[in-house]
Amino acid sequence: AEPLVKETKSGFETDAFSAVLLDENGVILYEKNPHEKLPPASVTKIMTLLLAIEAVESGKISLDDKVKTSKNAHEQGGSQIWLEVGEELSVHELLIAVAVVSANDAAMAILEHIYGTEENGVMAMNDKAKSLGLLNTNFVNPNGLPAEDHYMSAYDAALIAREAIKHPLYMELCSIKEYWLREDKNWLVNTNKLLWWYEGADGLKTGWTQDAKYCFVGTAKRSDLRLISVIFKSEEPRSHLRESMRLLDWGYSNFVAVPIIKKGSVVDRVRVSRGNESELEVVAACDLNVTIAKKESKNIEQKVIKKKNLRGPIAKGEKCGELVVFKDSIEIARVDLLAAKDIEKAGFLKIFQDMMNALFR
Repeated sequence: AEPLVKETKSGFETDAFSAVLLDENGVILYEKNPHEKLPPASVTKIMTLLLAIEAVESGKISLDDKVKTSKNAHEQGGSQIWLEVGEELSVHELLIAVAVVSANDAAMAILEHIYGTEENGVMAMNDKAKSLGLLNTNFVNPNGLPAEDHYMSAYDAALIAREAIKHPLYMELCSIKEYWLREDKNWLVNTNKLLWWYEGADGLKTGWTQDAKYCFVGTAKRSDLRLISVIFKSEEPRSHLRESMRLLDWGYSNFVAVPIIKKGSVVDRVRVSRGNESELEVVAACDLNVTIAKKESKNIEQKVIKKKNLRGPIAKGEKCGELVVFKDSIEIARVDLLAAKDIEKAGFLKIFQDMMNALFR
């Protein structure tokens, strides 16, 4: 997936082999070797968590589901919560174990619970990667343990994180600092130390293997400005965390969020044919802020793109268009516009009257 626009990458240097700073609209603020295919270690689990959260949200699985540990999950090794074969934990507990302590066995157990087998789960991960437009990612397992042909780029990791931040449950899990598991017998402490060290930090995932070195996908929000920082292949212990904080600091020092619209605010009215009403208010699907360099002019324009041939019935919340934001004539953000209420299908007489009005207008 191509970035919306590149703002700048001057004024910052990092020793990490690969790094990206992205805003929540997909604008690249800094990049260094962003598209290199690299072993991502446990950063892999940002995709495993995304699929699991979506499965919960769709009702495919429940947070209260009990998951029985398979032999395959038990044998994963590395970072783990020492699941025994046949042991049962809830989906919620397993998700916490993945998010907080990067448990390889929990990641495998949750994937098998959703898709039946590891193979089906990995296929779903790669399908999701394609749907997000990731061009330099391929998964072989759900946890990032070393495997041939298992890779991700820093930019692709940032795009997964950009999707993750849209899900409140995802962010809730990743912001847990400490958790007692198995009736207070096991104390889990989050590997993401930015939750303690960095103002506004609330996610997402650390990683390390001998080949991958130290990797991190982090995110923070300050004064409406959400930034995503990715550090891949950093050599020294904790250097991935240090470099991420430096990159975030650089971002907050040089950029500011400009509010455009609040979630639920009326943006426009659209015409509706064959509905019991001829016009419909459309509202913003979510808050929209755009990121501007502090020293640059705020030359921002907005354009409403309405869905053509809107016909009743229309359900409240249905997409009816988009609000697109431009800076210096280049698109930098967009938000869906949703129907503010239900529009029922018109009766025959109303449809006939609308046709006559259109004919003689």
